Amino acid sequence: MRSLAVFAALAALAAPALAQPEPGDVRAGRGLAANWCANCHRIAPGGPGPATDVAAPFASIAAMPSSTSMSLRVFLQTPHAGMPDYHLTREQLDDLVAYLLSLRR
Repeated sequence: MRSLAVFAALAALAAPALAQPEPGDVRAGRGLAANWCANCHRIAPGGPGPATDVAAPFASIAAMPSSTSMSLRVFLQTPHAGMPDYHLTREQLDDLVAYLLSLRR
């Protein structure tokens, strides 16, 4: 019984940390995407951005099960052939990830 009480107390302490929203401003992230990413990616359903298959549409990226906050952050901070290295600040990274994840259906 005592173990159950300890577990409940620990779970109650962890709950606020689990409930915190992801950092980032979706609107600012959309602005970054429009300025930097729309040359190659369709950044929103119906535009803006090219309608080619050269770079994946953001909605497709967001829909991938592997697209998590952490995986997007790692990807965006790792240089890739054919993709500019923008050297995003932490705030810009937060905003862009927040925008990408907002596109999940």
